[in-house]
Amino acid sequence: MTVAAGLGYALIALGPALSIFVSVIAKKPFLVLTLLSSTLFWLVSLILLSGAWRAFLPINSSALWAYVIVIVTSVSFQEGVRLVFWKLYKLLFCAAGGLGHGVAHGVFFCLSLLTPAFGGATYYVERCSHMPFFLISAIISLAFLLIHTFAMVIAFNGYAESRKSDQFFVPVIHMVAAIMTLINLAPGGCAIGVPLLCISAAVTLHYCWKMVCRRLRENSDGR
Repeated sequence: MTVAAGLGYALIALGPALSIFVSVIAKKPFLVLTLLSSTLFWLVSLILLSGAWRAFLPINSSALWAYVIVIVTSVSFQEGVRLVFWKLYKLLFCAAGGLGHGVAHGVFFCLSLLTPAFGGATYYVERCSHMPFFLISAIISLAFLLIHTFAMVIAFNGYAESRKSDQFFVPVIHMVAAIMTLINLAPGGCAIGVPLLCISAAVTLHYCWKMVCRRLRENSDGR
């Protein structure tokens, strides 16, 4: 493993976020502030949850139900935070807010693990021996970055227009994607779980694209 490989993993995880930031967010200071505040919201939600989970430690690593409970409570709480964030910032800041959530997820779950990736070797885990652990982490972070960013756009639109389908889609796709990560705990599960997670990200992108096209048609018809 070299520095180039470590940087490559980091760019896989956060490259799209950097592109969105440079091309859209960085041009407007209030969007930068929105991104930072969204990142803070996400991190605070995780800190509060970790405080609640601490009462139940240690968790038996062989008990799958414990991981399911952690994921369900985490996703539910984060979706509540998303609603609170919308109440504060409204639709104008949805992309910046979603990117903030996604960047926070990527930094917390990927970049924090990449320090050893800059050394002279790579790392494999027994349950997924055919893919480097760092590559798996980068791809998972990329998928959640896309899900968080564009799910925020969908959610804010659903809140603003009171569209139940949009409001329902976001927590469902978030929950499904989070639970899919449990597949990686099975021997060889990453060969299934990682592609499924990428499909979830693609579904989110497609749904957001359809929503934007619908809004554009409605605006053009209104003229």
